[in-house]
Formats: sequence, structure tokens, C-alpha cells
Amino acid sequence: MAIYLVTGGCGFIGSNFVLQEIAKGNRIVNLDSLSYAAQPENLAGVSSRNYRFVEGDICNQALVSRLLDEEQPVAIVNFAAESHVDNSISGPGVFIHTNITGTYHLLEAARAYWNNNGRNPAFRFLHISTDEVFGELAFDENDIFTEGSPYKPNSPYSASKAASDHLVRAWHHTYGLPAIITNCSNNYGPHQHEEKLIPTMVRCALAGQTLPVYGKGENVRDWIYVEDHCRGIALALQKGRPGQSYCFGGRAEYRNIDLVHKICDLLDEFRPLQNGKSYRAQIGFVTDRPGHDTRYAINDDKARTELGYRPQRGFDENFRATIQWFLSRHAEKRAA
Repeated sequence: MAIYLVTGGCGFIGSNFVLQEIAKGNRIVNLDSLSYAAQPENLAGVSSRNYRFVEGDICNQALVSRLLDEEQPVAIVNFAAESHVDNSISGPGVFIHTNITGTYHLLEAARAYWNNNGRNPAFRFLHISTDEVFGELAFDENDIFTEGSPYKPNSPYSASKAASDHLVRAWHHTYGLPAIITNCSNNYGPHQHEEKLIPTMVRCALAGQTLPVYGKGENVRDWIYVEDHCRGIALALQKGRPGQSYCFGGRAEYRNIDLVHKICDLLDEFRPLQNGKSYRAQIGFVTDRPGHDTRYAINDDKARTELGYRPQRGFDENFRATIQWFLSRHAEKRAA
């Protein structure tokens, strides 16, 4: 049984990782501040035998150090982050606090713990980041992010994540801390927060509201199923080399408007409107986000070669299951 200190484990990706690792028999200590994006109900059915929840801020270095001493984990897995680009534009301060200052305090607590435990070679500090730190790509299939892509963040969110990546790299290079960084493309799947694109579209469609698409919907994103991403993170913990970064993608690029069309078509199939119209009729274009990056796409060859990473199912199958999950959740809320 491995013991992991997971930060931000009540969030979308974090909660999926917690569920995955507990199912393997590992023990998870989940430190989460329960900000607005946290969804503790995602873990409501988890047995307490291999799970401990602690409400707290990763900027509280004394708390982190106490948990490390009490639990003696073999790894810290840092999911804790403010992650919504729109919110970073309207209020960047909290992104600086959590994503930069919080990562610094985690690193310092980890460094002290590692030093005090004889610099255990099995220990890992795994930092979960994003492809948005690399900026934007041209509409050219040969232009794609890799682990060697230069950092060119374009939003307060991506800039704060880029800064945290640089801190992690520096703590490895300067102090020898066995740290690994992972950068992922857009996640989708069960338990995603309602502010994100896919749940927003489903919610608005079922409410008979406009489906708000930025600009003309031409921006392209690569989509990775959250369970595949979490399996990749576990592989990085097991096989990743300290000081390295690994990119995880889904090899599923779609324009935003095409993804919204897919959502509408599945809703037409699963929950047809009584008037016989398609949900596509509810699509409306809204003023584009400031500095909206044109395209993201990831080359995950390194993760596939070094870690053995592979998505388990195709995009269409996972996407279909995701829309069905959100429809079931909507029905549950209506019945409650």
C-alpha cells in the first residue's frame, strides 16, 4: 500500500485520481481548502479506512509539514489550483496566491520532509500542470506542444501555472528534490465542475437557454478523458524520472463549435425536444474572451514511450458516456 498526500483532491481531476488510487488499495490523505470549485460530494462514498480528508490551504506550510510527519507519504501529488481562465481575467489575485505562493509552500514543506527522511530515493513531488503554459499554436497539424515547447502563457491563469512549473523545476535543479511535472490537454468526464464548457452546454441546453459559444467557435482544443489522465499521472509516479516533465493528451482535436455540435447531437438522441427541433438551434455566439488562445494540441509520444501511457477507449465512446453521466446527474438533481 502506497500513501499519497493529494492536494486539491475534491476538484474534478483530483477526485477522479483519489477514487482510482483508493480502488487500488492505496491510502490517500486529501488536503483541500474547499474553494468554490471543490466538490466534496464526489468522494462522499469513500471508506475512511484508506482515506483521510483535511480541510486546509496549501499556503499553510505548517499544516502541510504536520501532515507529512503524521502520514509519511511516499509522494505529494499537487492538483490544488485555481483553473478557470475567465475568473483569472476578472480576479487574478487568488490565482497568484494558490498557484504560485501555494506551490512554493508545498515545495518547502516537501524539501524539509525529504531531507529529514534521509532523502528517500522513492519519494516524489508530482506537480499537475496544463498545456496552456505553452501559449497557443497555429492551425497547422505539424505545430504541436511537446515537453520541450517554450513557455508563452497568455492569461493570468496560465502565467500563474507557468510560474509554479518554474518553481518546481528550480527546486529539483537547486535542491535535488525528486520532482516531476505533468502537462495535460483539456480534460472531460464525470464530476467536471459546472463552469466548464461541456457541463455548461448540457445545463443550458436542458434549461432551454442559449448555448454561449465564444467568438465564432473556431478555437481548437485537444481533449483527454479524465480517467485516462489519472492513469497517466499514476504512471508518472511509478515510472517517471525526477526532473522530467511528461505531456498527456487525448489526440482528439476539435473546434469548440464542432464539440458543441456533438453535444447537441447526443442530446437530440438521449433527450429529444418535444417540439422536434435540434438543440443546435439554441447555439448563440458571444463576445470572445480577451486573449483567447487559438489552438492547443499535445504530442504525448514521450509519455507513451517512457511510461507506457495509452488511452483505454476512443474519444467518441468516452464522450458519449460523459454526456450520459451529466444527463443522469441532472435527473438526480431534479428528483431531489
